[in-house]
Amino acid sequence: MAIQRTLCALALAAGPLLAAAAPAAAQAEVKVGLIAPMSGPWARQGDLMLKGANLAIDDINKAGGIKALGGAKLKLIIFDAGDSVEKAKNAAQRMVAQEPDLIGATGSWLSSFTLGVTEVTERAELPILTLSYSDQITARGFKFVFQTSPTGGSQANSTLPAIMKMAENATGKRPQTVGIIMDNTAAPMSFAKPMREGGIEKLGMKLVVDETFTPPLSDATPLIQKVRSSRPDFLLLLPTSIPDDKLCLEKMHEFGLGRGRVPVVSNGAHIAAPDMLKNLGKDLLEGVMTIVANWGSKGQEAIMKDFIAKTGEPWITQDSLSTYGDMLIFKEALEKAGTADRRKVAEAIRAMDTTDGPAKYFPGGRVKFDENGRRVGADVVVVQWQNGVPVTIYPPASATAQPIWPKQ
Repeated sequence: MAIQRTLCALALAAGPLLAAAAPAAAQAEVKVGLIAPMSGPWARQGDLMLKGANLAIDDINKAGGIKALGGAKLKLIIFDAGDSVEKAKNAAQRMVAQEPDLIGATGSWLSSFTLGVTEVTERAELPILTLSYSDQITARGFKFVFQTSPTGGSQANSTLPAIMKMAENATGKRPQTVGIIMDNTAAPMSFAKPMREGGIEKLGMKLVVDETFTPPLSDATPLIQKVRSSRPDFLLLLPTSIPDDKLCLEKMHEFGLGRGRVPVVSNGAHIAAPDMLKNLGKDLLEGVMTIVANWGSKGQEAIMKDFIAKTGEPWITQDSLSTYGDMLIFKEALEKAGTADRRKVAEAIRAMDTTDGPAKYFPGGRVKFDENGRRVGADVVVVQWQNGVPVTIYPPASATAQPIWPKQ
């Protein structure tokens, strides 16, 4: 008995040492958040973001998960940002309170929502990736916010000359006048600001219509009447929801301004969403262009085909392609960090500089963030409705079709 007691005592004493020496158990799962509008007027965009993120997570998990964490699987946790900034902030507060082990998040689609959400995630030191456009998102000195898209101001400065060139190539003359119709959410405000502050004048054009409304739009008649009266060489149509796009485009056709009589250039992926085709038909959309931060392009045929096959969607949009890439950024960061600690993950994202892996799914082909959290070399994409399909027409290296400037 004395010997047995001695052996037991030795085993008990050695227990902690043996446990410390044993390899750590593999982590079963790692949680990533998606905070996006799943209800309200922007719910369709939230659904597309969800489809892209789910596809990426399935691909990552089927390929063995996070190898640095023993094959841990990624798990997506979804939070509805709703239809207002207040609801989006409340969702962000629930997200950080209810899921303290999240390693990061992606969202929030609408820039106004993202500005509110990131105030919450920054305090929680939770890294968040966003495709939202507003310059202010990454102009506040935050350390845990990473913007994969070019900012609205950058888009305006780099894309307007490209639109001018397309017009000149098609018609033999440069546009002289332009109109703006936009809502007052953060992304179009950021996009239009440099144009209003000298950008249009610098290009030798005159702003002949300048109208801003608060969404949702109940009647587009007063806005489009001003377009009919001034007949700009092209119209920058900058709402942020499909219902408002639909009202404006329908009214343009009613007033005899559609089908290229006044060429339309938008900003954002909503106007190139499949729902627009269902609601308006290809004839009313033909020639409409939009400036986006991401779209299915040359070299991405495999993911485009896979997305269509697995989701039933007719094409992959900016919303889905970007969240697909975001999940790969988090995977890359987790592999580098070797831990599911959100602060270490954020450090890995800050140190990231790759032209492989996630970089394949972002224009410019590089994932590196500057000290403000903006992706270095982020390029814009111009998409145009052609024969019922929105196709990439710019930049030339990514284009899947030639641009067509609608004839006036």
